[in-house]
Amino acid sequence: MRKLTQPTPEHAPGTPHPGTPAHTPGITLVVLDMAGTTVADGGLVEQAFSRAAERLGVEPGSPGHAKQLAYVRATMGESKITVFRALFGDEKKAQAANSAFEEAYGALVDGGRIAPVPGARETIEALQQSGRTVVLTTGFARVTQDAILDALGWRGLVGLTLCPADVGGRGRPYPDLVLGALLRTGAADDVRQVAVAGDTSYDMRSGRSAGAGLVAGVLTGAHEADALRAAGATRILGSVAELPAALGTWETAPRGVDR
Repeated sequence: MRKLTQPTPEHAPGTPHPGTPAHTPGITLVVLDMAGTTVADGGLVEQAFSRAAERLGVEPGSPGHAKQLAYVRATMGESKITVFRALFGDEKKAQAANSAFEEAYGALVDGGRIAPVPGARETIEALQQSGRTVVLTTGFARVTQDAILDALGWRGLVGLTLCPADVGGRGRPYPDLVLGALLRTGAADDVRQVAVAGDTSYDMRSGRSAGAGLVAGVLTGAHEADALRAAGATRILGSVAELPAALGTWETAPRGVDR
């Protein structure tokens, strides 16, 4: 009797398609989030939001302020203008809140309130020395991203930094920042050669939507391990400093093993 074969289930995101070679391509492009992942800002996002909200008439300590602050925490990693549109509804108010937020955050950065996550710079340099391309991304506006880079002395650390405006305006959880990094650098021939690391569920969703081979959640920022896994993290790391070792084990794992 002829043996019936089972239909092949649809492949899971981030795993090889049926018929692909047993060896998955190695990681050649690493897309890293900034605040919470490579940059420790000590809760400056919440402080800057409170200043911006107060300017728009939201009284600190009020029920309205608490509700909005909870939303800001839940949406860490998302483009800030998108967050303000959701909070205020009106585009004029959203733009005013976003400008006030960027101004407040920039002032806090200029005041020396940020620092690299321990080992972050060394990790970035090690990844580049291994022949990989590293791109730094953020949900902040370009002016804020540049202020962070300047404060840390990171202007020349990587060849490309991206914010939502650089890729058409859509930030996370859309895949645009990750795919923009791939298209602008040409550093990968296959999306499975891209690794994404971030501290929020929005980073994870962005990486999975882009089809990245490795989507690593780090525990130095906004969201905990369960939330990161639920959003699609394929690996949980204590910090970005563990990423080079994680890439090594990922690339040597045989096909079929959970990477």
